[in-house]
Amino acid sequence: MKTILITGGAGFIGSHLADKLLKNDTHIIVIDNMSDFYSPEIKQQNIKHNLKNSRYSFYKANIENKKEIGEVFKNNKIDVVVHLAARAGVRPSIENPEGYVKTNILGTINILELMKEYNVKKLVFASSSSVYGNCKESIFSEDLKISEPISPYAATKSACEQFCYTYHKLYGINVVALRFFTVYGPRQRPDLAIHKFARLIKERKPIPVFGDGHTKRDYTYVDDIIHGVISAIEYNKTGYEIINIGGGEPVTLSRMIEELENNLHQKAIINRMPMQKGDVDKTVSDITKAEALLNYHPETSFTEGIKKFVKWIEEQND
Repeated sequence: MKTILITGGAGFIGSHLADKLLKNDTHIIVIDNMSDFYSPEIKQQNIKHNLKNSRYSFYKANIENKKEIGEVFKNNKIDVVVHLAARAGVRPSIENPEGYVKTNILGTINILELMKEYNVKKLVFASSSSVYGNCKESIFSEDLKISEPISPYAATKSACEQFCYTYHKLYGINVVALRFFTVYGPRQRPDLAIHKFARLIKERKPIPVFGDGHTKRDYTYVDDIIHGVISAIEYNKTGYEIINIGGGEPVTLSRMIEELENNLHQKAIINRMPMQKGDVDKTVSDITKAEALLNYHPETSFTEGIKKFVKWIEEQND
């Protein structure tokens, strides 16, 4: 039986990944520090249905503490690490760059060092489309230069990709770094735009809209992201790859709001605000490489994804 360690496994993406992998003959180990960046109760809700599963182990641990997470490696024979744990968010990273360096970069080095020490040879690393910065290209491909990040969060993700490559070259750790493009769906973090806007619209409160509504995001439904991660776990043809995982359908901010309005049957109250530092104008994923290497084909359209998300929101309220 394969043992897969998921860091950040109580969060949005990690909990979905654990649910999916447990349907296979897999032992899942989750590390999560249950940070109060958003309510730890939400993360507890994400994992509570798995806690009695004999193939699921949960450790409350912080990736910044090498000794603490080292106990997890010491006491388990791990085959694959899926490293999702990180401080998230562009805007908070501008306020606290040191914290993002400590968690995202030092935490990733701790994971890599322990993989080296305990001879774990496969890593799937969660990178981000934010590494592309304000790219002027019409579509973002993996071979573009990413030396101009516009937030500390983006800079940390770019640095982590490079550390992953270094450990691949030095110690033979096979790495697939997945650049996620704006993931949404059930269990999405409450601070992210789709979730935040949906709740405010339902409560008939103003939503903060930065800019004129023409910014674009390549929204990716969580089920498609999970398909990409599982394919990356299984991928073994080359030793180091960076691969975009996107939705393939860039959507304007204005259209995102319209889709929420249509599904919530409620007009949004718009509080128009200037663009914020660190925000990019657009993200547009080139998923050609993902299609070729991972057989990745996003199946959920934005319209269908918003419909599923709103259904989940309403079930939570019930």
